[in-house]
Amino acid sequence: MPVLMRDVARKAGVSITTVSHVLNETRPVAEDTRQRVLKAIQDLGYYANTSARLLVRGQSDLFGLIISDIENPFFPELVKSFERACAEQRLEVLLSATNYDRSQAQNAVRRMLQNQVRAVAVMTSQFDADLQAQLTGRKVPLVVLGAGAPGRNHSTIQIDWLSGIAEAIRHLHRLGHRRFALATGPQDQVSAVAHRDAVIKALAKLGQRPMRVLEGDHGPESGADIAKVLLTARERPTVIFCGNDRMGIGAIGMARNLGLRVPEDVSVVGSDDVWIARYSSPPLTTVRIPRDTLGQLAFEVLMKMLHSKRRVGQRQVLKTALVARGSTAQAASGQESSGRDIRSFSAEPESGFAD
Repeated sequence: MPVLMRDVARKAGVSITTVSHVLNETRPVAEDTRQRVLKAIQDLGYYANTSARLLVRGQSDLFGLIISDIENPFFPELVKSFERACAEQRLEVLLSATNYDRSQAQNAVRRMLQNQVRAVAVMTSQFDADLQAQLTGRKVPLVVLGAGAPGRNHSTIQIDWLSGIAEAIRHLHRLGHRRFALATGPQDQVSAVAHRDAVIKALAKLGQRPMRVLEGDHGPESGADIAKVLLTARERPTVIFCGNDRMGIGAIGMARNLGLRVPEDVSVVGSDDVWIARYSSPPLTTVRIPRDTLGQLAFEVLMKMLHSKRRVGQRQVLKTALVARGSTAQAASGQESSGRDIRSFSAEPESGFAD
């Protein structure tokens, strides 16, 4: 038989009301009494009915977190940080993944509303405005990853790609690199476009521009395919700057398959600084997004909105930084170029997949 609240009350020698106050924190309880109740709960293996707690407190203990892809190594550190911040406030996390699919994103919103979450962090740049409105329209505080203006019950966290990318470009420029190629992520993703634009802007500040801009899908296979196109061309780059670390690792593998050495023959740069970047061979130079900070910041922004009478949103900016590792080095002798011999340039990426 399941253990009931009255069983806890009997064992602790208190009323059911006192047990309820301890569980729901609805009224102060003397510390010695509270400890007796908690010990009885532990001894009996009692688990509170969350639906009943919702009725008593008028709000759930849930914070929602929506991400793109649970298999993407970008997300575990972020999720862990967000969960830790919630746990410190005795809150639970309801996690949903969209898998870059509109219908799954809609299902994620439905789950959040059905479970009456207190607030939601959307840590994917692919999340339509009408889905956001379904949450904020029901007065659910929302923080979204990406650019945009904050509003009532709506905050944003923007990744400042330019800070870290400019640092990386200056580092590479000092190493003698002038022939840059860019392997982007899907250009229907806001984050991938922002990354591409930051690379182009950072190069322009040094009077440079990319030799080629090729579009992939953020996977290692597309990084390899793009590297094959670039490294078998008549004029190959000395640096391949990738939209994320998985593409960078794929590019390193393809360079090796083509008999080229990284970084002696070509340097490779990733983005994000996921854990596998440290263990690639050679370790991948990358632009780091501090995802532990991102998860904590998302939680703090939501809490500020919850405790604001007017639920006014805010805009936060998270800076990135260069992490220099073994996949970048001095430009190979004879490979330096002023960049002025490039006859044409378009910011629109080409398809990067090999036939």
